[in-house]
Amino acid sequence: MKILLNNREEEFGKETISVSEMLILKKFSFKMRIIKINGVLIAKEKYDTTIIHDGDDVQMLYLMSGG
Repeated sequence: MKILLNNREEEFGKETISVSEMLILKKFSFKMRIIKINGVLIAKEKYDTTIIHDGDDVQMLYLMSGG
């Protein structure tokens, strides 16, 4: 499966993966983040059940605070 992840092509050895699986495989551990798939915001409580398919455009943004 090939996807665009933050505008870079990524390849995974599965047909589909969940958002949670992607976070583990890519070692994305930062807790404050926003994930969009094909422009649709994914709620944190849906990471386990939201499936990423071949060709999807996935954006993951880290939230930063400061002043």
